[in-house]
Amino acid sequence: MNASSVPAFLLPAGLALMYLALFLVFWVVLKSRRTIDVQRRRPDMPHRDSILTTVTNSALGAIESRIQPRSGGYLSRERLDAAGLKKQPADYVLLAGVIVALAAVAGFALAGPFFALLLAVLAVVGLIALLNVLRSRREAKFDEQVPDTLQMLTGGMRAGHSLLRAIDAAAKESEQPMSEELSRIVNETRIGRDLRDSMNEVVVRTRNEDFGWISQAIEIHREVGGDLAEVLDHVGETIRDRNRIRRQVRALSAEGRVSAIVLISLPIVMFVALLFINPRYAHTFTSTVPGYLMIAAAAVMLSLGAFWLSRLIKPKY
Repeated sequence: MNASSVPAFLLPAGLALMYLALFLVFWVVLKSRRTIDVQRRRPDMPHRDSILTTVTNSALGAIESRIQPRSGGYLSRERLDAAGLKKQPADYVLLAGVIVALAAVAGFALAGPFFALLLAVLAVVGLIALLNVLRSRREAKFDEQVPDTLQMLTGGMRAGHSLLRAIDAAAKESEQPMSEELSRIVNETRIGRDLRDSMNEVVVRTRNEDFGWISQAIEIHREVGGDLAEVLDHVGETIRDRNRIRRQVRALSAEGRVSAIVLISLPIVMFVALLFINPRYAHTFTSTVPGYLMIAAAAVMLSLGAFWLSRLIKPKY
């Protein structure tokens, strides 16, 4: 790129961003933390939010008013809880919007409008994938903790504790996310919610069939009575057998999962590398109508292939 072909606005924009970065470094990062809050020095002084806080709260209110009627959608509070994110949907949308905007600006500064659009789309896809990955990891960790938690429950009840006290003790002895879910069950039960409803909500949030069996066993015991510890012992044996089979199936299908990841990611990685290695060769794809059509066709074919491979590497048992 020649000096004459550089847009004139890039230099002022770069200087403005540099001064903004220096301002943030000296007034936010390096600011002294030993200052006394104005509310402590002047208790009678009315509290005033900063301009940045006011703008942020206004943006959050506007976003929340838009997505609140569709609370059961993809960015619902339940889905964020399932991913372990203790945020409101409006907070996540605002943060995602900032990340997408930064990705678009970086892409435009590097290679023009097409790359800006590409990075913006990749940022949106990455944020969605991140939410799914966080939820999958949380569900997998919860699934691993179920047998040990069930053993703690039976041990607590054999020691003479009530069911709710045993759940509370298991919550204190467990790690995340099991401790969080069990503590939520205890707190909701103490304020008057039915135990069955709280446990069924955990089943829906974690999508864990084994915990659903525990909930059904407890509900049957509440209706007909009997030795709940012995019943939960049998449920625990069944869960451990299922986990053993699940691990065997996962080990046998590991090669297929790795092959699927390589087949899907290889064309994308090669295209991005081509943009940097030989920009003139990749110019056909990023500046002509046939190139746009070929990229769209490749995206559709990759999506269909990813869906087909995802069905092949997830056996039912």
